Amino acid sequence: MSAEPIKGPASYFPSIEKRYGRPIGEWQKLVQDRLPAKHMDLVALLKTDHGMGHGHANAIVAHVLAAGRT
Repeated sequence: MSAEPIKGPASYFPSIEKRYGRPIGEWQKLVQDRLPAKHMDLVALLKTDHGMGHGHANAIVAHVLAAGRT
């Protein structure tokens, strides 16, 4: 039985943790604490205040927002 590869925004999480040195849960909490807010405003926050690249910031925000919809 083979493990399914991680798809979607979560596929970025290992590289985000490695590059920025913080657990993904901390990044998710940072975004959650600023809700409600617009998707791109949250992406801009991560990019501007934390030096995160657009793809990584977008992945975290998309994951947090999708989890809130379930």
